[in-house]
Amino acid sequence: MLLLAAATRPAALAQTSPGLWEISGLPNAGTAVRQCLTDTTALARVEHRGHNCTQLVIKDNPSSTEIHYTCANGGFGRSKLTLITPRSLRIETQGISANYPFNYVLQARRIGNCPAH
Repeated sequence: MLLLAAATRPAALAQTSPGLWEISGLPNAGTAVRQCLTDTTALARVEHRGHNCTQLVIKDNPSSTEIHYTCANGGFGRSKLTLITPRSLRIETQGISANYPFNYVLQARRIGNCPAH
């Protein structure tokens, strides 16, 4: 469940586009992870991708946004997304996942459109 409506999309993320995004720096991933996104605010919840989460924008300006989210499975997090370019973001994220803390910095970049199925 997403609490943000399209009209209230964070200013920094309003400059980004849906599509195929590559996320580098995920612990234990070995290589970059590619994810097709219809809404780039999902990058705030990269640790909890695929989980049912609600989110709240707690800070917002044209160059960065901070989002706090809580997931139905008990996990939660807080992410700061900094706009480098409309196709590149720095993500600082921390929280609790599977009863363990996480804290890391990621790089996300849009690499194209989502593949057609």
